[in-house]
Amino acid sequence: MLCLGLMSGTSADGVDAVLAQFTGPPQRPRWQLLNHHHCPYPGELRERLVAIGQGEPVQAGALLDLAEAVTERQAAAAQAADPEGRAALIGCHGQTLWHRPPATNRRGASWQLLQAPLLAQLLQRPVVHDFRAADLALGGQGAPLVPRADGALLGRIGGWRALLNLGGIANLTLIPPACGPDRGAPVMGWDCGPANSLIDLAVERFSEGRELFDRHGARAAAGRCDDNWLQCWLQEPYFQSSPPKSTGRESFGSEDLHRRLQQLGTGTDNDAGVNEQMVNDAVATLTAFSAAIVAQDLDQLKARTGIQPLELLVAGGGSRNPVLMAELRRRCRGVAVGGSDRFGVPAEAREALVFALLAWWHVSDYPGNAPAITGAAREARLGVKVSPA
Repeated sequence: MLCLGLMSGTSADGVDAVLAQFTGPPQRPRWQLLNHHHCPYPGELRERLVAIGQGEPVQAGALLDLAEAVTERQAAAAQAADPEGRAALIGCHGQTLWHRPPATNRRGASWQLLQAPLLAQLLQRPVVHDFRAADLALGGQGAPLVPRADGALLGRIGGWRALLNLGGIANLTLIPPACGPDRGAPVMGWDCGPANSLIDLAVERFSEGRELFDRHGARAAAGRCDDNWLQCWLQEPYFQSSPPKSTGRESFGSEDLHRRLQQLGTGTDNDAGVNEQMVNDAVATLTAFSAAIVAQDLDQLKARTGIQPLELLVAGGGSRNPVLMAELRRRCRGVAVGGSDRFGVPAEAREALVFALLAWWHVSDYPGNAPAITGAAREARLGVKVSPA
């Protein structure tokens, strides 16, 4: 079946669209990636999404306009990746505005902005969306949703295999080995913490909007990491907690960045007295922090379970940052770190491919979540399907 997956992540930089074909058994499908297209958000739309995703108040009418604009960009990305309209089904994650994991005496909830019936009408094909809701209703985190799909798409090797997505947030997948005593273990996964979210916000702030991210890691490369503050940050409750766990920009956004910059001595209200070297040092520290979070999670996993992956395959926009990748290689001791591209999954296409698969799983009546990952009470078919009017 030809499916089209649409994904816009925490960075809110645009929509990745993937056209893929799936055949065979759902648990281990045969798949082919046919096309990938990135459709950037206009600057004003991105700014509004990032601001609202960090709690900025907004009028109801403006929010409706925003949902319509997001839906139209999703449709444009779909049409660019599949200009002949060959896909029989669309899987669309929508744009996350707010994610609230479950807590004591409080249900979990998550808001992905999208007008799914409008998208189905624009594309004249059925759309599967709202993938997190069923898992949340069953008491799960609702995220991350990629690990089970990772296991199905990439398969197993002779030892544990780890996949890392470096979007706005870093999320990790652990796939058990094909043989040996752990071969019956479940796929594991969780959100590690910030990947690009704090780095991007810092660069945008210090450049007064002229730069949106640290291109080629140039600022980080020119800076020096403050290891004392980095080690202090690693002791914060989220990074010391065990899975299942999930997070987002609502926790690691502008308010969190401001606190960390103040600790680094670069967080004054008007940035007066902050020179270029101080800015680069702050970006270098935040970049090392993103890598150190992942390395600490892997160390904690080994201490908790004895599991150490043989390799760490990296996808997402952060995989194009050579300084971040070098930090991962330096800090993840005993693990071979490399890009996901060599396995036929372009770094920017991985999550969109996952949502194409999740849509196929939905119409195949196959569960998309994994209680071992999200903490849900049981497996469930994910998503809600809408058809053109």
